[in-house]
Amino acid sequence: MIKKEILIGFIVGLIANTIGTLAYIVLFSDFGILETYQAAVVQGHVGSLLALGAILNLFAFFGFLKIRRDYRARGVMLATLLTAILILYYKVF
Repeated sequence: MIKKEILIGFIVGLIANTIGTLAYIVLFSDFGILETYQAAVVQGHVGSLLALGAILNLFAFFGFLKIRRDYRARGVMLATLLTAILILYYKVF
């Protein structure tokens, strides 16, 4: 039961991060999603895009805490940690 709750939170965190990244690209970029991603890869800004997308994880995390779904909040935290590791990878390599 606990693993299922953590998995649900992890999936919600990944979806929130993806939606946040796409929303940032759509709202603040003059180019399409694919062109913006390609430009970010060339310029080395993929980590920054992921970090800005992870802002939505805050809402998911605190939302789960507010409704007392602590294990789902842990899953969101794990998704955020995975995002941080990906950002570190993009920044170092």
